[in-house]
Amino acid sequence: MNYIQQAYKGKTELWMFLVTALVISGMFIINFIVYLLSTPEQMEQAYEFMKSIPANLNLTINLLPFVVLLALLFVFVKYVHQRSIVSLTTSRSKIDWSRVIFSFLLVVTFTVAFFGISYAADPTAVTLQFNIWKFGLLFLISIVLFPFQIGLEEYLFRGYFMQHIGILVKNRWFPLFFTSIVFGVMHSANPEVAEMGYITMVFYIGTGLVLGIMTLMDEGLELALGFHFGNNLLAALLVTAEWSALQTDAIFRYTAEEAQNTWIDILVPVLVFYPLILFIMAKRYNWKNWGEKLFGRITKPIEEDYRILDE
Repeated sequence: MNYIQQAYKGKTELWMFLVTALVISGMFIINFIVYLLSTPEQMEQAYEFMKSIPANLNLTINLLPFVVLLALLFVFVKYVHQRSIVSLTTSRSKIDWSRVIFSFLLVVTFTVAFFGISYAADPTAVTLQFNIWKFGLLFLISIVLFPFQIGLEEYLFRGYFMQHIGILVKNRWFPLFFTSIVFGVMHSANPEVAEMGYITMVFYIGTGLVLGIMTLMDEGLELALGFHFGNNLLAALLVTAEWSALQTDAIFRYTAEEAQNTWIDILVPVLVFYPLILFIMAKRYNWKNWGEKLFGRITKPIEEDYRILDE
């Protein structure tokens, strides 16, 4: 059974999907509605208020809801859909943690290298603000809470939505593009969008797309989980900015009060680094049949008892 077909290992009634989707994604929906109904002045006031809260406390407050929501998602999958968390994670018999680690190290390497090149080109673009005590607390908060944040986003978008929408529409391409677009839209209230403009959505939707491609080509979430964790962890620890969604006590801070070089910062990762990362993963894990895995049909298995939970 491929990754999307894993949904057939449990109950797939439409009402279960709708209730679970509404409950778990409610925070994202409410946040998006508030964003749509708010004036630019109100959003600016909200951003300024968030900046007034101590950085580590602000980060903790923002990440704690993901702990509850990820636990709720697992409860719905386990007790409503009556299937295992492994089947939500991968088509393999067990979660491959080596894939998570490889993807994490890969994105960390690319991020640090890109930052190093940018710093060498213009050292005045950032300033060192390293404080060992504040950074130590930030590091602790990040390694404890970010797994829940990226876990919820991956298990919800590339996991639950990808699988259940896939078996509803009977193909792979629609859930791939739909989850990528929704993933991007749900980030539209971030301060970066207001500062840089809607070109930022190219980055968010592009990131959702590359995570979705990883998931479908590799038949599991492991690579997406490692990539997302590495990306968000470095975003918190390495460099922060006035216009960033993550106001942290990072090692560096951008000196400019307004976003600059927007097109470069957005398009280089999406058009250069992401394809290169996919190429490296494809070579390492011997990905084949791209057309079928990204655009193929989804059929209901007939020779497996997909209601039996994985051991």
